[in-house]
Order: sequence, then structure tokens, then C-alpha cells
Amino acid sequence: MSQETKRKMYYILAILYRAMKGEVLSVQGLANEHQVTTRTITRYINELKNWLADHRELVGNTELIYNGQIQGYQLKFDSFLLNEELMVLIKILIGTRALKREDLVALISKLKQLTTYNERPLVEQLIKKELHRYIPVEHIEQDVMDRVWQLTHLIHGRKEVTITYYKANREKVNRTIRPVAILFAEYYFYLVGYWVDKDGETDYVPILYRVDRIVDVVIHRRTFELTRETNFDEGNLRNKVQFMHAGKPQKIKFEYTGDSLQAILDRIPTAVVLSLEGNKAVIEAEIFGNGIKHYLLGQGRRVKALAPVCFVEDMKSEIKEMLLSYEEKR
Repeated sequence: MSQETKRKMYYILAILYRAMKGEVLSVQGLANEHQVTTRTITRYINELKNWLADHRELVGNTELIYNGQIQGYQLKFDSFLLNEELMVLIKILIGTRALKREDLVALISKLKQLTTYNERPLVEQLIKKELHRYIPVEHIEQDVMDRVWQLTHLIHGRKEVTITYYKANREKVNRTIRPVAILFAEYYFYLVGYWVDKDGETDYVPILYRVDRIVDVVIHRRTFELTRETNFDEGNLRNKVQFMHAGKPQKIKFEYTGDSLQAILDRIPTAVVLSLEGNKAVIEAEIFGNGIKHYLLGQGRRVKALAPVCFVEDMKSEIKEMLLSYEEKR
């Protein structure tokens, strides 16, 4: 390869690199930077434009386009985030409070590289205050992103593992499980797994473990298979689990007399309105575990449990204990 060819490749790659960063490319600016003529830069830009057009099967709908308003070239391709898309993603990330500040800032910085260069100062200005006052939720295990990725590989490889885990009361326990999914909800990532007893058996009832409370993972040689009946459906569980309290499935029925029926239906994806008279709705829903109880109790007198009997009695018992705690303080 001749020196001239190497030089040309260097200039073209330099131009492409700057363009992929979202920068506006000025012919005069590039010429001054590389100490060549504007004619040389224009020739290299044209060669790059022709190469992009000839290799659409590799680069997709990618073009280097001159923008007369800003007097420079910009790279346009399908993978660029629209500014409104970027803002929505950043707002969601900040709202989750699930990442350490440094991880969040690094992730947002990478996302900004996928949007137009001239809009990045505006994005910085819009999120500056939120990032300054960002407070993540407290985690026991700090490297949540690394742990999520490790568990994802174990799920894919169907590896049985023993985790060292801190329960809500800070008791440290060891659990041998068959990991089957990762979910995110209510500020935390959760590992879904089937508990394995000392004989190596499981009842295939999904149990949820907060990923940030997993402080160690021992990987076993033993792998497992899931049948059609026991294969895990993350979407189905997400719709039926409230506040990430897993357990056995059940169908509940309750009466709602509030003015925010749609909020109830949005919060419980499996909810179905059986009847509606005025502001009184009878709702049925398929759920896992008893996490739904905490949400419905928060609705106060606007909710009345109807079925099954065990659900009704559980709600009654909780209300009685709440009332008792107030009476004891008198």
C-alpha cells in the first residue's frame, strides 16, 4: 500500500469518526486541522459519500449530507436517536433511581453520542438540575449492572446456582436456585428463580430476589431444562405480580368505589371490570402472591375484597391489626 493510499485512508477514517460522533464537519475547519487544501477534503468527503451509497447492505440508510444552515456536513443514519427519544430515555433512567450516579452519568453520556451534536448542549441544560439532585436507592451490592449481566448469562446457560442473599430483615442466607429471568420494577432489578431443595427438586413456584441483595454467586456444574409447562413467561409474571411479591397464582375479586378506575386498571394489567354501576366497579384479576394486598389497602375505604375467602380474610386481618396499632397509642 502506497503512502498516498495510507494518507487517504487516514483522512477518510478521521472524517468518518468525527461524523459518527455527531459533529458538524466544516470543510475549511478540516482542511486547517489536517493542513491540506479544501479541495482535498472535499474529494475525500465525496469518496466517503460514494462508499456509503455503494454499501447500503452494510451501513443501512446512512448518508453524509451538507446542511446549508450550519454550513457543514452531518452524518444521518437510522441509528441516530431523535432528540425527543433521547430525552424520554434519560427521564426514564433518572426516574428509576436504580443506578449509581457514576453509572447513570456514563450511560447518559453514551446515549448522547447517538444523537445530533448541535442539540447536546440543550440536553445537558435540561437534565443538569435533575442529575445534580439525583439520589439512587440504597443498594447492598453496589455493582448491580455487572451482577445483572452475570445472571443473564447464567439464565441463558441454564446453570443452577447458590446465591448468598440478604433478606429484608438483613439476615444473610444461602439459596440454591434455578434462575430463569431478570425483571425490573419499583426501583430494583429482580432475579426470578425456582428454589431447589436438598434433594435437587423444585415445585416450580417462582421466587423473586432483589439483585442488589445478592452478594455472592456460586455456579454449579449441574444444568437444568424447562419443559413447556414449566418454562417461564416474564411478561405473564410481570402482569400478575404486584410490588414484586411472588407466590402462588390466584384469582381475586374486589369492589372499587373511587374516582380513578383507570388508575386501578393501569396498575393491575390483568384486571377486568365485571360490572359497573355509577362509581361502583366489580373487578377481577389474576395475580401472584400477596403484594396486591399492599396496593389495595392503600386505596382505603374505596376498596372492598370480595373473593376468594382467604383473600377477604387476609384483608380483614390486616385492617384489624392496623386499627389495633392506633388504639394501642391512645
